[in-house]
Amino acid sequence: ILAFLADTLLVLSFQTPLKKTNALIAQMGITFVNAYVPSALCCPSRASILTGKYPHNHHVVNNTLEGNCSSKLWQKIQEPYTFPALLKAMCGYQTFFAGKYLNEYGAEDAGGVGHVPPGWSFWYALEKNSKYYNYTLSVNGKARRHGENYSVDYLTDVLANMSLDFLEYKSNFEPFFMMIATPAPHSPWTPAPQYTKNFQNVSAPRNSNFNIHGKNKHWLIRQAKTPMSNSSIQFLDDAYRKRWQTLLSVDDLVEKLVKKLEVNGELDNTYIFYTSDNGFHTGQFSLPIDKRQLYEFDIKVPLLVRGPGIKPNQTNKMLVANIDLGPTILDIAGYDLNKTQMDGMSLLPLLRGDKNVTWRSDFLVEYQGEGYNGSDPTCPGLGPGVTHCFPDCVCEDSYNNTYACVRTLSSSWDLQYCEFDDREVFVEVYNLTADPHQINNIAKTIDQEILEKMNYRLMMLQSCSGATCRTPGVFDPGYRFDPRLMFSNHGLRARRFSAQFL
Repeated sequence: ILAFLADTLLVLSFQTPLKKTNALIAQMGITFVNAYVPSALCCPSRASILTGKYPHNHHVVNNTLEGNCSSKLWQKIQEPYTFPALLKAMCGYQTFFAGKYLNEYGAEDAGGVGHVPPGWSFWYALEKNSKYYNYTLSVNGKARRHGENYSVDYLTDVLANMSLDFLEYKSNFEPFFMMIATPAPHSPWTPAPQYTKNFQNVSAPRNSNFNIHGKNKHWLIRQAKTPMSNSSIQFLDDAYRKRWQTLLSVDDLVEKLVKKLEVNGELDNTYIFYTSDNGFHTGQFSLPIDKRQLYEFDIKVPLLVRGPGIKPNQTNKMLVANIDLGPTILDIAGYDLNKTQMDGMSLLPLLRGDKNVTWRSDFLVEYQGEGYNGSDPTCPGLGPGVTHCFPDCVCEDSYNNTYACVRTLSSSWDLQYCEFDDREVFVEVYNLTADPHQINNIAKTIDQEILEKMNYRLMMLQSCSGATCRTPGVFDPGYRFDPRLMFSNHGLRARRFSAQFL
């Protein structure tokens, strides 16, 4: 089993720079066109992949140690039960990790690079966050420093070479699992020298939600300046182009590993997954560049899979999430999923094309905003609590950018319902059938009964764990709604990220 995890990928355009990946994985297998993350930020999303759990169950809420990102508490409570730990201990797999793990991995307060999480036979992890040069790797717990010589230090190529070495020298008597997590196309968007001239005419997509005012949205969107400054537009277009350039090296990595599996005679017996930890916005609703928002451009990701029993060139429209990856891989390995506490579902029946599969019609999106007690010195007029502010004082996050959503996709509805934990208790609702770019918030015009049901469903998902996360959604035939329960359970929403969990 081989899993590729690219960082902050733009789902709507990934196939253009990744032509080899498209040919070798998508065209040889299945593309999930409705794949999502429950939290559009690196560390919570990666924790969801590893644990198969929603953020309110693994308790990683942002990219800081205080937010449980690679903290000692995470190491003690969650790491022993990740799917790689189970693969190695219970299924006899040899396991290999290379690349970006969690954003605060290697922090001195959490054991430094000497900490090797349980479950990994071979460990080549990047210290801290995304870099391309001048970084430190933990090589099975020993620090290895890299400089800025392209031929030996460019991280995407280093990860490719380490992965090829593993495939060359691994044991042939045990099954294997590889997870290769490239920082590309995350900032600082440093392409390999041979690709710096590519895509010179590429710019960020100008969809109908590009560079418009986000009216009827929560205050963080409303504060964005419209139209954006010329410097912001130039910056985001330049970043978009560089992101594509960095992905060309990822495309080379995928090609090298698939060819190596073919030479080894193992390709037809290997499942290969390609996905990302979150989406990315570039100018939608006049937000220059970041993620962390509830909209499709931030929560939707690519998911491509090829492998035994998967017919080529398929498209699947089922609603899937990254919490499904762990259960899927354990299911492939033959592990009894009833022994886990995972919230996700195995994709294996979908991969095999099984008929009459009962599947979810909704899932939970949740995020806890980051912010500082003091004001941003460059934007004092905005007051305290904002963060990730651009020079023109458009801020991408704040302490009360804390929300939870139900994303529903069924035969009759393509809907998103969101509530904010702020003074306004702001609600956003979108009908994506009529409004795919989420311009019009219909919270004040949608049927009140639907609002009540979605509110109730949101509270149920925010308190779910394991099997209860897979109960029927609002538009499933098996859904049962008892409005009396809304009042006895209403405190659940406020509990979702309480300090007791951290």
